[in-house]
Amino acid sequence: MASMGFASVLSAPLHSLAQAKLQLNSNSACMAFLDLSNRASFGSSKSTFFRDGFSSLSPILSGFSLKSRSFATVYARAATEKTIHDFTVKDIDGKDVALNKFKGRVLLIVNVASRCGLTSSNYSELSHIYEKYKTQGLEILAFPCNQFGGQEPGSNSEIKQFACTRFKAEFPIFDKVDVNGPNTAPVYQFLKSNAGGFLGDLIKWNFEKFLVDKNGKVVERYPPTTSPFQIEKDIKKILAA
Repeated sequence: MASMGFASVLSAPLHSLAQAKLQLNSNSACMAFLDLSNRASFGSSKSTFFRDGFSSLSPILSGFSLKSRSFATVYARAATEKTIHDFTVKDIDGKDVALNKFKGRVLLIVNVASRCGLTSSNYSELSHIYEKYKTQGLEILAFPCNQFGGQEPGSNSEIKQFACTRFKAEFPIFDKVDVNGPNTAPVYQFLKSNAGGFLGDLIKWNFEKFLVDKNGKVVERYPPTTSPFQIEKDIKKILAA
């Protein structure tokens, strides 16, 4: 019986696995925060996720341990052969940038916004972290996004001026993108599929962060409220690997 149930988990659609992850890990405090973010930013793009609810998952989940779920998640990720280096994106000036130029470097990838309550602290800390570790192999890739409260409404040139003038940002800033919904940038489809969150692959708010190793593999994902300084120890560990 257990082996048949486990096989059904592996063959289930990825969105079902994400739903299972939420049921087992979410708590009331996180749900309150994420619900506010989602209602403000995602509209009905994921309405089936909430409409279907979790009752349909009960037959699948009963009798299974967290270990089984974790193994299924790892199994699904292992099947993904792409790395971040397989993608080409546009920079803030509209020029193509092949991310394979960052092979051998550790990447911290962040969706940024200019008018968020997290803007000042994140930009300041990101600039500090970049200055400290760029010669050791760190790159910070910033992707502006206007999907969360409309807090990045400016043009690319305005965004560039804001980041480079006010915060002296020297790390690469790219073209404004969508990180959720039907127009999600391919690079963010990759990042999210390799590091699910509390609501599956949804980016929750501005300044969510992904840490990528020298081989282009996602090794960690951090919520918006995790500051760059809190990630420093992980950055040092991956740089030393």
